[in-house]
Amino acid sequence: MRIIQFREALREAMSEEMRRDKNVFLMGEEVAEYNGAYKVSQGMLDEFGPDRVIDTPIAELGFSGLGVGAAMNGLRPIIEFMTFNFSLVAIDQIVNSAAKMLAMSGGAYNVPIVFRGATGNAGQLGATHSSNFENWFANTPGLKVVVPSTPYDAKGLLKASIRDNDPVIFMESELMYSDKGEVPEGEYLLPIGVADIKRKGKDVTIVSFGKIMKVALEAAEELAKDGIEAEVIDLRSVRPIDYATVVESVKKTNRCVVVEEANPLAAISSEIAYHLQRNAFDYLDAPVIRVNSMDIPLSYAPTYIEATLPNVKRTLEAVRQVMYK
Repeated sequence: MRIIQFREALREAMSEEMRRDKNVFLMGEEVAEYNGAYKVSQGMLDEFGPDRVIDTPIAELGFSGLGVGAAMNGLRPIIEFMTFNFSLVAIDQIVNSAAKMLAMSGGAYNVPIVFRGATGNAGQLGATHSSNFENWFANTPGLKVVVPSTPYDAKGLLKASIRDNDPVIFMESELMYSDKGEVPEGEYLLPIGVADIKRKGKDVTIVSFGKIMKVALEAAEELAKDGIEAEVIDLRSVRPIDYATVVESVKKTNRCVVVEEANPLAAISSEIAYHLQRNAFDYLDAPVIRVNSMDIPLSYAPTYIEATLPNVKRTLEAVRQVMYK
């Protein structure tokens, strides 16, 4: 199987869907003439032209509103945010228009739109460019929220998101665009809301998603050296959440650690922990432990970044706590 970059997998997904359906188009800052801020849309302007790959002003509220209106009228927009930190400028269109329109219109208007772009920290970009909004958007009825961790997942899930009749928040990472992985030549789609067990194990369940899957998998490798077999689950989407896969894993391992980049209050990890104590309490041999970013804005200094974010060391400590070692 061929090996391609994360950004190439996203590009293939968008291009294939645009060839398949003339109603799909891409709009955002620098997506056309500049080939995308992260070169995700490289070459797409040449193939599809300026009517379907559209550069916008720095006006997220404006072009997000255009996208919602276009979706209500039968088109399938892909709206790219240079970072989801900028989506706050457009949050009224996302939360009060896209997410609620189907319910408010009594089912008359679907909003088949994808809002995609980078989320979370990407190094020394400062606090205002480093926030995680997965749990914010997942708290909104009417939205689906997808956070892939591999090129394979990114392509299959983005294609499914573009075809979905509901608004989808598709969250990537600047630190993953150059990651490489196996992606099939032929077309495939992955269902939204189905987690993936990235590593089988019997001693402890580690749950994560997005780029923090790298931390979870590296921690599992380290644990294996000590004879601890961790089962690592990639949620892949955080609305809907595949609770069943997590519960079935915990029934086997009896222990769980959830690793997530967001701050701890009302995080996805909070929801997983609550669901397990509600629906798998009798199978737990230890309390669920969460590993989140520290509850502070992310600093610029690399030493502070390392101390703030979830990492392998903190994950190993959490696993050893739930295993009483």
